[in-house]
Amino acid sequence: MTLRKIFTLYTIGFLGITILIGIAEKAFGLPNQWIGWLFMGLSLGIYILIGIITRTSNADQYYVAGRNVPAIYNGMATGSDWMSAASFISMAGTLSVQGFQGLAYIMGWTGGYLLLAVLLGPYLRQFGAYTIPDFLGARYEGNAARIVGVLAAITCSFTYLVAQVTGVGLIVSRFIGLDFKVGCFVGLVGVLFCSVLGGMKSVTWTQVAQYIILILSYLVPVVYLCFKLFSVPLPQLMYGKVMQQNSAKALEITADEKEKATRAIWKQESDELAAKMKEPGISEADKEKLAAKKKVADGQAAAPAKEGAKVSNYTQVPTGVKMWNFLALTFCLMVGTAGLPHILTRYYTTPSVREARTSVGWSLFFIFLLYFTAPAYAAFARHAVYTNLVGSKVSELPAWITLWKPAGLFEVVDKLGDGLVQFADFVVKSSDFVVLATPEIAGLPFVITGLVMAGGLAAALSTADGLLLTISNAISHDLYYNIINPKATLTRRLVITKVLLVITALIAAWVATQRLGIIVEMVAWAFSLAGASFFPALVLGIWWKRANRPGAVTGMVVGFGLTLYYLLASRFFGVSWFGTSTVASAVFGLPANFIVTIVISLLTAPPSQEVQELVTSVRYPKTGQAVKARVSFAPES
Repeated sequence: MTLRKIFTLYTIGFLGITILIGIAEKAFGLPNQWIGWLFMGLSLGIYILIGIITRTSNADQYYVAGRNVPAIYNGMATGSDWMSAASFISMAGTLSVQGFQGLAYIMGWTGGYLLLAVLLGPYLRQFGAYTIPDFLGARYEGNAARIVGVLAAITCSFTYLVAQVTGVGLIVSRFIGLDFKVGCFVGLVGVLFCSVLGGMKSVTWTQVAQYIILILSYLVPVVYLCFKLFSVPLPQLMYGKVMQQNSAKALEITADEKEKATRAIWKQESDELAAKMKEPGISEADKEKLAAKKKVADGQAAAPAKEGAKVSNYTQVPTGVKMWNFLALTFCLMVGTAGLPHILTRYYTTPSVREARTSVGWSLFFIFLLYFTAPAYAAFARHAVYTNLVGSKVSELPAWITLWKPAGLFEVVDKLGDGLVQFADFVVKSSDFVVLATPEIAGLPFVITGLVMAGGLAAALSTADGLLLTISNAISHDLYYNIINPKATLTRRLVITKVLLVITALIAAWVATQRLGIIVEMVAWAFSLAGASFFPALVLGIWWKRANRPGAVTGMVVGFGLTLYYLLASRFFGVSWFGTSTVASAVFGLPANFIVTIVISLLTAPPSQEVQELVTSVRYPKTGQAVKARVSFAPES
């Protein structure tokens, strides 16, 4: 049976089961928790089954899926690997809260694929290695570049992984009823089955299956809402009307006397907290707690100014520092996209350079389907809050408020004490609730909520698969096999890889329970670190023969170090350069990496003739075989 038939039947089967669950809900009153368990069990069952069927101990299959994944399926797998919990769970929420400013995520993430297609993807496939540190080690002649690459890959991949596990915890805690911390561990079962049993081979075909689930579950709710409001199933074309309705509602809210009174109470609370922070003898710990409360109060005091034609900046192009941050974040996400190790490795799995280039195009198409819909999702979600929550009685709050309370993403407080919910009473602690909760907020059948749960789980787990492999391979293959013990047998290397997968997953789950930030923010940290570390070394390594080991190693260290410093200093210690936000930290590290690499390369000896021929072979495939025979980078079977 061909791959097309297999995945066509799989798609029809999944939709059929979803329809049957919906019929059971409507006709027999199937409990919501049962629906949650059914979707959870179905999703994990599919991923575990694929992991068992595709298990392998062959090195080529385990590390790069045998290099025989067709372009269209590699595009789907890449899209799934790429569209993590940040894209599925967090991006529409960010757009809903930030408005135009949030478009930096869409522009940066999609624009990054153009950089990848033009500058990196096909050429890395021509090189034919297993990992990005493999390329760095061969291109820059030695283990110094490989070691720096391993450390950077582990850091940015682990940061990204924690964000995915956070998404898993949110989904499991809400829909299955488990505690968030327990959910972080439970959700990784499907990931470990695939990663441990079959490596990249299992992960690839699991990610194709996960893409089908996540794109269906993302489109169905917003298409349903659009059809419900306008009798047209094209939310991407109709959400402009929803934004007009939202703007009118925002203006109405702004003029409401009770809303003004509620905001005044929040403003008074903010002033009182500011005064307490200035009291003598207050500890730093207490000051931080008060500052966190003040931030919430400030946000609620200005809540209605999030949207509205002339009374806010929600739909207006940012200016000044905000424009600088918009452009800086877009830039960081673009170069981060082109520098993420787990995405770049996907182009090692195609049969040829041409297929690698084609798969980049398919990746962009499959990602476009979701990203083109995200602004519509944000608009419809905001409309649902305005319509179904604002103005309702506090004593008769909808069930979703109570059900989502344990997740800690939002709360409703009756600040005015009048028994009615004002917009300023809706305290959003994390915009991550928007996609997951919108079906319930809009009053859709719970089967659609369960479908969204399955999609969010697919998005988080698919990316977690790739990240876990990247981290474990960086340690077992790049560090242990290539540096510490080159004589290690294949069996020993695979055992070490599998043990590291489990350990890394457990550590990531524990870190995720600490709730370091919203998902999209943590992902942006990872992109900044990846872009500042890898992008210059990869681009110069492919396009400039003169780039050498001293330049690349020093550049990567400077770029990574400067970005990490600003990320931590701005996030936790109040450091600010030109008002740049933490999520755009690479705007300093990446240029520094380029400058240092170029200057030091010009001041030191050029790379060997063999490496310069390697650069030629990567760019011009006809001469590739002779050079690759002299440059050993692949592990022996």
